[in-house]
Amino acid sequence: MAGARPSKPAGRAVRTDRTLGSRQLAAMLPDPTAARPAYRHLAQAISTLILDGRIALHVKLPAERELATSLATSRATITAVYDLLRESGYAHSRQGSGTWTDLPAGRQPSGISRLLGRADTAIDLARAAPGLDEQTLVDALADVVPRVAEHAHTPGYHPYGLLELRAAIAERFTRRGLATLPDQILVTSGAQHALTLVLGLLCRQGDRVMVESPSYPNALEAMRRARLRTVSVPVTDTGWDIEIVESTLRQVVPQLAYLMPDFHNPTGCLMPDDDRVRVLRAAQRSGTWLVIDETMADLALDVPTPSPFASRATPGGTAQIITIGSMSKTHWGGLRVGWLRAPSRLVTELAGQRVATDMGGSVLDQLLALDLLGPGRELGPRRLEQLRGQRAVLAAALTEHLPQWRWQLPPGGLSLWVDLGEPIASALAERALDYGVRIEGGGYFAADPGILEQRLRIPYTTTPDTLREAVRRLATALADGPSRSSTTRQAHWIA
Repeated sequence: MAGARPSKPAGRAVRTDRTLGSRQLAAMLPDPTAARPAYRHLAQAISTLILDGRIALHVKLPAERELATSLATSRATITAVYDLLRESGYAHSRQGSGTWTDLPAGRQPSGISRLLGRADTAIDLARAAPGLDEQTLVDALADVVPRVAEHAHTPGYHPYGLLELRAAIAERFTRRGLATLPDQILVTSGAQHALTLVLGLLCRQGDRVMVESPSYPNALEAMRRARLRTVSVPVTDTGWDIEIVESTLRQVVPQLAYLMPDFHNPTGCLMPDDDRVRVLRAAQRSGTWLVIDETMADLALDVPTPSPFASRATPGGTAQIITIGSMSKTHWGGLRVGWLRAPSRLVTELAGQRVATDMGGSVLDQLLALDLLGPGRELGPRRLEQLRGQRAVLAAALTEHLPQWRWQLPPGGLSLWVDLGEPIASALAERALDYGVRIEGGGYFAADPGILEQRLRIPYTTTPDTLREAVRRLATALADGPSRSSTTRQAHWIA
């Protein structure tokens, strides 16, 4: 039955408290002896985890003695760590109830900062999202105005989405090889909204969710905030190890698995057809819901556009697949229109869940989306040719200025997943700010802490000249070493 939860093995504990265990925190922290003084080293690491969202706000930190034991350090060191966190605003104490995480006045979580950008940064490579041609938007708005007027005399609430847009999205699935009806489509405010609705309906606090590593950071953050337990499977330059995926589904029996098989973000990998069938069968055996993120599926640069993952399922079978997508990567992130495809009964349940917080998306945005998805406004070929050119420019610039770095040219998507050869990504990203470049190190995409520090995601979503200049600045930042201003910025939080 749509929306029903598969049975779970006995003994799966669900955490109901807001306490971070000492072993859990210790596993996220560096070796206390790696830098001196140790207490500043550890406090810096904890504050970074709080800013990145890997440690939630308003969570009780472990008792000093317990954390000291887990880290094999002295209690005095942990006392100094907590004192420094309180002084800098990353923690506060409640009389008789311990130390709790907090955020200093004026600081924003990293997720918000990354979306807002920095006014003093000339080149932004932190976001892999294209802009929309101004004339295309103007023309679409002109066409949409009369249709908006037709809707002005209605209440304007459409919890399922406008019927005509649902029909258009369903037709797109059908053309790609997956027969779909409008009642199998829910229009959402982006793919992230779709994922959040699914997590809220199908998962309970403490449930296990299988994810890729690296993965889309905002999806991982949604799972952390839902207090789900993620279990990661690696995605490398050569793609997925399907045997690991199968064994994880078999042994962990996750409630849900979140996968990006089409030009995976950030690696750009494309999952082969045979592997998709194996994943589907393994998920059916474990009773796991598959959430397939297709936001990149239309960005096929060197291969045909892949057919939907769900098209591999046997008609009338027991597969539990939800497909999510959006227009953010293919058109424009400012157009907050996404969707999900699921069994019609589950769509009804998700629409009911949606009404509690969001009674429906903007009619104007949905009519714009309908116009932009229409045959007369097709962006696909022009957009793909532009991306191919920008990808070539980025690859050439890296070869010229940073020949020691390595990458695989992806068959689609929006970025290169670059191997720096040494674990310096976070430090380089911090240093690059002084040279006018915002970029994200691989650790931001990691499902588990402390890994992927040798990786850098470099999008090719901006102009050729900007890409060449960005690479030149990165090369200069790497050659110059740590700068005084970046050292000052890292130390500012303890001032």
